[in-house]
Amino acid sequence: MRTTRRVIILAAGAIALSVAAAGSAAAVTRAGAVVPAWPAAQGMTTGVRPPGAGDASATGAARPAGSWGRAVEVPGLGALNKGANGDLVGVSSLSCASAGNCAAGGRYRDRHRHYQGFVVSERHGRWAKAIEVPGLGALNKDGDADVSSVSCASAGSCAAGGGYVNSHRHGLGFVVSERHGRWAKAIEVPGLGALNKGGDADVSSVSCASAGNCAAGGSYTDSDRHQQGFVAVERHGRWGQAIEVPGLGALNKDGYAEVNSVSCGSAGNCAAGGDYADQAGNSQGFVASERDGVWGRAIEVPGLGALNKGGGVGGVGVFSVSCASAGNCAAGGSYTDSGGSGQGFVVSERDGRWRKAIEVPGLAALEPFNPGVYSVSCASAGNCAAVGYGFPYGNGFAVSERNGRWGKAIDVALGGRFAGLNSVSCASPGNCAAGGFYSNDSGDIVQGLVAVERHGSWREAVDVPGLGALNKGGYAEVTSVSCPPAGGCAAGGDYTDRRGHSQGFVVSQTG
Repeated sequence: MRTTRRVIILAAGAIALSVAAAGSAAAVTRAGAVVPAWPAAQGMTTGVRPPGAGDASATGAARPAGSWGRAVEVPGLGALNKGANGDLVGVSSLSCASAGNCAAGGRYRDRHRHYQGFVVSERHGRWAKAIEVPGLGALNKDGDADVSSVSCASAGSCAAGGGYVNSHRHGLGFVVSERHGRWAKAIEVPGLGALNKGGDADVSSVSCASAGNCAAGGSYTDSDRHQQGFVAVERHGRWGQAIEVPGLGALNKDGYAEVNSVSCGSAGNCAAGGDYADQAGNSQGFVASERDGVWGRAIEVPGLGALNKGGGVGGVGVFSVSCASAGNCAAGGSYTDSGGSGQGFVVSERDGRWRKAIEVPGLAALEPFNPGVYSVSCASAGNCAAVGYGFPYGNGFAVSERNGRWGKAIDVALGGRFAGLNSVSCASPGNCAAGGFYSNDSGDIVQGLVAVERHGSWREAVDVPGLGALNKGGYAEVTSVSCPPAGGCAAGGDYTDRRGHSQGFVVSQTG
């Protein structure tokens, strides 16, 4: 695993967790995000399973799932995944251009017990076989690669990014493009090697506005061993040089910054968000915007400093960004209040201007255990949704923005000892889907769930159909959900088979 580390201090019981960032998503990948000891945040599993996982479904309380089909193991992934009992195996990111036309990516463990990255494509409702990312094996000499993010602009035209470790044991970031249904060879992000003098880089997020017009972001380590955030842009099918996020170095006085999420409203008009460490060593959140192909300077999220009284050394920042159109975006994440507790926030950009961050309305009363926003999705300007959960014993929540106004957070996920929502995607205003996990009361069995919002009303989450039959080892979760504008969502994640081996699954809506 790549070497980036982040110590996360959580107020509940002064819990200190040292989390290894595998470079994979959720959105989590990313060192510096609040990544609880169990399920994923921002679409990345932590690789830590609750003790005593057994052979059963989680609680049995879920209602039938209605329009969702049955979960299936990612076709062909079992044949690749020979490395047996490896954590962090499965689907980390999924993206759909239209109903039945999607792509997903993640990681598996080969017969040499090396981690490799895979991609898999769905065409006209049929998933093809998973393949190792072309060319990635030749780059990944030290055997630790993954796909952390996938984005599809149109059917058969997608991009993916992630990380690998070369023969010098240096972590590097890669991107790979799909054109007309065919994946090209992975390449190191152009220019990233020149920035990455400290030998630890990774792509955490990719977003495509149209075929061949994408953006990527992540982190690298400079010659002073300070971690910095970068962005890179693809224009007309050609990736340009990675650059340090303008202005981020001036904010990042203590030498720990990263881009956790990028989103493009149109070609050349994107936004990025993440975190940095200020002069006092406290984590802060930033946003940066690209206008007409030029990245502006990173700024501290307006108003977040006033909320973030507790500062903290981790778990603070922007974890997810979503742009409905150029200059109209939303972001979410976490901060530490004056009492030392984690809280979730949202912030909106309108017509190119970021407003003040606000605590998610109603969240403190709903989620007393260090909640954070881990995923945001915007269907149109001023119409978005955000999801997340609290740690360690919180439940999953969702909150919706309507016509520029955020409503109150509501409890969506199924109960148990802990539950949460990792990912949300909106097809149109008020019509979204979310996915995550929940446990039984003892916390020794974890199951995947999906929840749906229809016409502005969130319905209670339900078991992913068929996932319980796959999840014989007792640990499953949905890490990524994608809903194209015309509807027909898909979701992906991981589960544990009867031998205790981690596997990947996909599931699609049937209605």
